[in-house]
Amino acid sequence: MSNRLLESPGTDPARNLALEEALLLSGGEPALFLWQNAHTVVIGRGQNAWKECRAQQLEEEGGTLVRRSTGGGAVYHDLGNLNFSFIMPKGLYDVPRQLNVIRRAVKTFGIETESSGRNDIVLKESGAKFSGNAFRLTQAMGLHHGTILFDVDMMKLGRYLQPSKAKLQAKGVESVRARVGNLRPLAPQMTIPYLKAALFEAFSLEYGKSEYGEIDEALDPGQVHALTEKYRSWEWTYGRTPRFDVTLEARFPWGGVELMLRLQNGVVQEARCFTDANDPELADRVAPALLLCPFTPEGLGRTLLESEREEDRDIAEWLGREQI
Repeated sequence: MSNRLLESPGTDPARNLALEEALLLSGGEPALFLWQNAHTVVIGRGQNAWKECRAQQLEEEGGTLVRRSTGGGAVYHDLGNLNFSFIMPKGLYDVPRQLNVIRRAVKTFGIETESSGRNDIVLKESGAKFSGNAFRLTQAMGLHHGTILFDVDMMKLGRYLQPSKAKLQAKGVESVRARVGNLRPLAPQMTIPYLKAALFEAFSLEYGKSEYGEIDEALDPGQVHALTEKYRSWEWTYGRTPRFDVTLEARFPWGGVELMLRLQNGVVQEARCFTDANDPELADRVAPALLLCPFTPEGLGRTLLESEREEDRDIAEWLGREQI
């Protein structure tokens, strides 16, 4: 079988995320899937929806908030943005190689780029980010997806996204605003169809013979419908957000963490963890590790200190220093 070149026929964010996840779960040959969302904020799997986006304003102005299945931070999508998804068997999954496909495609328009930081791609001349990336692994497959800012409305991007106080303190308001840039001013001849063609060509050059196909023909309609309903649901997007007694927040080189704890008799009875870390499993590991811990610096971090994951140990060391 040949590698697959696929694109979404629509701009509904819930359906596009469903198509992507169905591709991941179905396995098969390597695929590059291209898609666009109209007027949408997409938050990472571990993020607090209430804090990352001005959701009410977005909804009042005809937009949509959705949560993806990967980690990372919140992003704004409009039709000036093109999204890509590499769906790869684990044996071929290689993030630098996949990033090189994006860089090669963009270079055909005369734009020099480089990889940077947390798996971002930036413009070599200015350092502005035009592509942020996030990841997910299953037992057999890997998902690597991201954005390409072609001609995004930067005013709307700034209006709907709500960076955390910790991020603003760490980077400064101006540096947060200056971090992103569009490709179109550097390549007036670029259009979304031309960019799609360049990406498909770059993928074929990197991975060999590839064939364009209809995405609906490659997937189970029932599975796509069920996944679409999941991504539309309030429970998946917002989840249960009860009142908590204590909120702790910190920022690390790999991302931010917010812990919300409900206490009884000085012991953690309920915990929620929100994060923009690229590790989509981080929040699901950290919150249970805090249950039934005494609300003391030493007590909160004791289980996480034993973790094999560096991020977990970073959180434990932070909690051990907190003045509780």
